[in-house]
Amino acid sequence: MKLESSQSAAGRHLQRAVAVAIVIASLLISPTGIRPVAAQIDSLRDGFLNPPDDSRIMMRWWWFGPAVTTQRLEREMRLMKEAGIGGFEIQPVYPLALDDEKNRTLPYLSDRFLDALKFTGLKARELGLRVDLTVGSGWPYGGPTVPIDRAAGRLRVDKTKPAGRRVPLPDISEGESLIAAFHRQGDGFTELKEIRDGAVRLPAEPGSGDEVFFFISSRTGMMVKRPAVGAEGFVLDHYDRRAIDGYLRDVGDKLVGAFGSNPPFAVFCDSLEVFNSDWTGDYLEQFRRRRGYDLKPYLPALAADIGPETEAIRHDWTLTLTEVFNDNFLAPLRDWAKSKGTRLRMQGYGIPPMTLSGNSRVDLPEGEGFHWTVVRASRWASSASHLYGRPVTSSETWTWLHSPSFRATPLDLKAEADLHFLQGINQLIGHGWPYNPEGVEYPGWRFYAAGVFNEKNPWWNVMPDLARYLQRSSFMLRQGRPANDIALYLPTSDAYASYSNGNVGYLIDRIRDRVGPDCIPEILEAGFNLDFIDDEAIAELGRVEDGRLAMGENRYRAVILPNVRLIPAATLKKLELFADRGGVVIATRRVPELPPGLKASAEDRAAVERI
Repeated sequence: MKLESSQSAAGRHLQRAVAVAIVIASLLISPTGIRPVAAQIDSLRDGFLNPPDDSRIMMRWWWFGPAVTTQRLEREMRLMKEAGIGGFEIQPVYPLALDDEKNRTLPYLSDRFLDALKFTGLKARELGLRVDLTVGSGWPYGGPTVPIDRAAGRLRVDKTKPAGRRVPLPDISEGESLIAAFHRQGDGFTELKEIRDGAVRLPAEPGSGDEVFFFISSRTGMMVKRPAVGAEGFVLDHYDRRAIDGYLRDVGDKLVGAFGSNPPFAVFCDSLEVFNSDWTGDYLEQFRRRRGYDLKPYLPALAADIGPETEAIRHDWTLTLTEVFNDNFLAPLRDWAKSKGTRLRMQGYGIPPMTLSGNSRVDLPEGEGFHWTVVRASRWASSASHLYGRPVTSSETWTWLHSPSFRATPLDLKAEADLHFLQGINQLIGHGWPYNPEGVEYPGWRFYAAGVFNEKNPWWNVMPDLARYLQRSSFMLRQGRPANDIALYLPTSDAYASYSNGNVGYLIDRIRDRVGPDCIPEILEAGFNLDFIDDEAIAELGRVEDGRLAMGENRYRAVILPNVRLIPAATLKKLELFADRGGVVIATRRVPELPPGLKASAEDRAAVERI
């Protein structure tokens, strides 16, 4: 019943969206008066009947092995073209078969593999197909070019009960280094600075409940998921500028270089899934510079409750991870893409804890998933596009739809796509299209987490009609500008404060849990739509105009603070000004109590309490 209710609500909202589009089309305004503008209406009608190629759906194209040949690559590109598919994202992944006389694996980054990329780029250009390229194989970025001292980092905490005053150091592996040791007595921690001969010394004989905590700059050991042959290896450290610079030099330059003077339309970074990554080699220095105090004496707060300061320290630790990620991975990646004459398309959420406003550093924000009544990735991406003026927002679509493969019908595809459209998505990236070599038994190769939307599908003959509907919808949704009335403030500071050592999850999931399951459905059922906003966006873009909160081209009539406890004073002051000038600010479940962070000033605390 719950699913039926959700689908019914989605249908009502889609009907409203269509009705609004019809009204807009019939009431376009002339600069000289309120009357139909025939030329604009004709243009809109022509665009609907014959939408431009750049609004066609795309496919994630899996190259298994990669065992590809130029003949089969051309065949599949022509099939996509005939089906109304506008292009593809190349994603080399794991092999599905051993080599035989007809099909040979082209090891990743080998000359033969790069020749296949070159051919694909030239043929796609000839056929009028868009080409996007994943800067890597599988996900996240990494592989054999990443040494252990550039691999994804984590803070390892080794606890031991001392048997005497001399406590041996834990084993320290390659790529690791000892940061500090602390003696825990009751609820108190004392740093142990006497370290020699492979051990630390306690100042006195330990009690029965004492512990020693060793804090070690370590590595997650995570390997690239689903890599192609020759792409196996460590995931890189997304907080280390040297790691991304070396990776782009050793991998990215070769990939894009294969396209010569015609680079891919965009390069792609998949969702951030660098599990347990919460540290990097120079983190203490980065923290001191950004937060204004030394984290080292407070390290126990990341692994235990040290009292009232614990939450503030954990907030500052996670906020710093976000900032270091933005500066040392995200910004260099976009700058590199621009230097290559292309764009950065990215699924900007996950681990490391990238925020909504981190997408200001992305050319083409991308989401995934049809879940539209909770905080999830598709609305996250479209909200960022609305805030930062990105006219196109893509979404990975149909992942796991009626798994296993081949169960999804055209109606299933349409229904899920419509839920993406309702969230502001206007470019679909189908998940996906598996490459098939010659001679593979029907129904062919397929990716484990997706449907199969190539000619092997029994309903392939209707793909041109389905693709045309999706193309027209995407085109229409790119006309005009966003007009959502409600801004839903994301409780990012509360989410930051919930992190701890060994408990590092997706930031977007922490925020979703904080907002809860009821807030967004209530907004939608009341007849409104919404965008997400956060502190960085408010600080950079927010201004009050005519009783509205203006952010970019958006004009919000109301701001909702869902279950927010921690909020920067600067954010709350701007919302106070908005309310004073006629805007509506609604706090659900509680009112904000404190500014975040250990160094929050007395003035900021007083301001939050007053407001």
